[in-house]
Amino acid sequence: MQTPDEHTPTPPKILIVDDKPENIDLIMKILEPEGYNLAFATNGTKALEVARHFIPDLILMDVMMPPGPDGFATCTQLKADPLTADIPVVFVTAKGETTAIVEGFRCGGQDYIPKPFRREEVLSRVRTHVQVRLLIAKQARLIEELQEALSHVKTLRGLLPICAACKKVRDDDGYWHQIEKYLSTHSELGFTHGICAECARRLYPDLDLSDLSDTPDDTV
Repeated sequence: MQTPDEHTPTPPKILIVDDKPENIDLIMKILEPEGYNLAFATNGTKALEVARHFIPDLILMDVMMPPGPDGFATCTQLKADPLTADIPVVFVTAKGETTAIVEGFRCGGQDYIPKPFRREEVLSRVRTHVQVRLLIAKQARLIEELQEALSHVKTLRGLLPICAACKKVRDDDGYWHQIEKYLSTHSELGFTHGICAECARRLYPDLDLSDLSDTPDDTV
């Protein structure tokens, strides 16, 4: 598969874990036309290794995989590893007993798909869990970006000592500063300078300023 460029979304990655090659082939035939990036493992030990390097968006996990760790034990180990703990695991099993389903949820699984496979059910469950995974990842990125943006924002809080006559502001060390200098230093504000209509009349009484009013937009 070609490496996508920056304008091409990366296909969701799915890891298929089953000790029977025929089951892996069947699931791959169902999922390949959907454009997923697929990987597989034939036992729990290999699944742990592949998951840590592949970092899939979803793991389809068989339960019975003798002689090594079964699907439940493998899922427990995945959830104990911070690198793979957030990857959703869907169990694929012929066992329909309530005890097996409960055990799957207890060890960290999100769902299960019964055997024999039904194509539409496999596709529906895979799509749902992949979409949830990608939405959570997108939300995490947005939160990270927001926190990064907020880290650069300067805010002013509390009481601000200001001279009643000249309007200078006193800093924490007792020094007085022009208010625009103080705000520029302690916030992200920038300033442009003009002169309001009232000050223009007071400072330049000889000029004809009759066309100025005291509305908010009237500056010179």
